[in-house]
Amino acid sequence: MKAFLKNYRQSPRKVRLIADVVRGKQVTAALATLQFVDKRASGPFAKVIQSALANAVSAGKDPARLFVAKVSVDKGVTIKRFMPRARGSASRINKRNSHITVELGEK
Repeated sequence: MKAFLKNYRQSPRKVRLIADVVRGKQVTAALATLQFVDKRASGPFAKVIQSALANAVSAGKDPARLFVAKVSVDKGVTIKRFMPRARGSASRINKRNSHITVELGEK
């Protein structure tokens, strides 16, 4: 079963650190691990895993046999802003977004 989070307002590079922590773990172990990870993305990542778990349970799967089969964090829309600099110039600031995809498998 799959679950998605589109346009999460944090750069994919930072969110991928959380993806590496939970990849391949049992769902209950992954959720327990995310409670103690000291990163901003751990809360939304746990919500995506819980959503995938709810999708699997509604499809008739056993929650005890589920594990995180595939996790991907892709680049979303980049919001472009400008910061004034010296001598009347400006430099661009990229505010990056992420798309988080979680797929659960059954053992």
